[in-house]
Amino acid sequence: MRILVINISLRPMPARRSLPVGLAYVVSAMKRNGFKFDMLDLDAKPQSKEETEEFLRTNQYDVVAMGCIVTGYKLVKWLSATIKEAYPSTTVIIGNTVAQSIPDMLLNRTKADIAVMGEADETIVELLRQLSVSQDLSGIKGICYRRDGVIIRNAKRPLIKNIDMIPTPDWDLFDVEFYIQSQAEAFASYLPSSVSKKARVMPINTARGCPHQCTFCFHAFRGEKYRWRSTGSIVNEMAHLKEKYGVNIITFNDELTFHSIRQASAFADTLLKSGLRMYWTASCRSGLFSKDEHVDVARKLKESGCLWLGFSLESADSGILEWMNKRTGPDDFSRQVELLRKADITSFTSIVLGYPNETEATIKSTIDCCIVNGIYPSAGYLLPQPGSPMYDYAREQGLIGDEEEYLLSMGDRQDLRLNMTKIPDQELENIVHRELDRCSRELGLTLSGGALLKTGIYKKTNKQ
Repeated sequence: MRILVINISLRPMPARRSLPVGLAYVVSAMKRNGFKFDMLDLDAKPQSKEETEEFLRTNQYDVVAMGCIVTGYKLVKWLSATIKEAYPSTTVIIGNTVAQSIPDMLLNRTKADIAVMGEADETIVELLRQLSVSQDLSGIKGICYRRDGVIIRNAKRPLIKNIDMIPTPDWDLFDVEFYIQSQAEAFASYLPSSVSKKARVMPINTARGCPHQCTFCFHAFRGEKYRWRSTGSIVNEMAHLKEKYGVNIITFNDELTFHSIRQASAFADTLLKSGLRMYWTASCRSGLFSKDEHVDVARKLKESGCLWLGFSLESADSGILEWMNKRTGPDDFSRQVELLRKADITSFTSIVLGYPNETEATIKSTIDCCIVNGIYPSAGYLLPQPGSPMYDYAREQGLIGDEEEYLLSMGDRQDLRLNMTKIPDQELENIVHRELDRCSRELGLTLSGGALLKTGIYKKTNKQ
């Protein structure tokens, strides 16, 4: 059975590329179980649409597997159509949230044959084994598929309870050096001069899911139990990447790395005790650091190699935060920034602009909060994702009519695609750009034009 795996590229060059952690777990499971496959990595080896189509038309496979977040629906539709046009008998498998959030749309409106729901580590192996002998998929848990024009939903696959038991990804399946170099520039200014020109960055996944239920968000494990790895398994993987690839910076590629002070403290203790010297970055919840004594934990994190922590402000307006189902506010956010600054840990944050009750005044107050805290935010417009409460609201209000038309228009959240406020489109964009420009100038940055929204990582993030 000839198998092709496609790593879909969601952003054109020169956007930075990072190793695809989710896909890595899936293809590693395939390799461990004896499946041989080709990889078409459109991030590491970009090519034109015409070149991709030529490859798919001249190389026949029995199975093609791919996946991405839902904003890549249009790419999945194009790729699956190209494959099926050339080879109608090829089985096209789709995973990640583009499959889980819109399985009916995916199977009815594209040429995809099978949607993998949830984590695919075990599902892909069982599915490929079955496809090698039969097209009867009735016993495969965790999939949806078409049969005789009808969509069949198989039983849900139980979550992997102990994610420590999942083997480390086999990164040799990818062009590791390309990805290491792609990320290096973003980190160079945070490192000591002796290391800054030798930054070598790779990701590690420490948890699956998120315990919070923000109304704008849909993720692969929404509504499922949040699971995290033991500190020992994480540190062991860090040591492995350092030894094998010479990595000196780890990005914890999670929706939420630290959910409690106890967990953060235990990780720092384990890492310090190991004697492993590496730099790292992670995400945590806003309001995690709230008490004076939490500075001691932050200092341990710094000593263990923490460069920065990312946590969301989202908005400084109480009404919008309530609509978002956020249980923290700007005071919690500011307190955390203050405590982390005492430990010399940089803070990064994101904001979501464009909730239905957004006004010029609420946008200004959110930017004021960023300025007061000395942080330039990763900013974007509300982009309702299928499966989220805000998507349902947009449908109910008639803001999304033709669902596929909306899905085909989706892309980065930095572009205004659906205005849910009462502010006219151009006026909303003007307000956002004006306020972000004010933030940039107040913090001594030199951002302008499109860079105000499509930002990278900047050294001057915290006021001293």
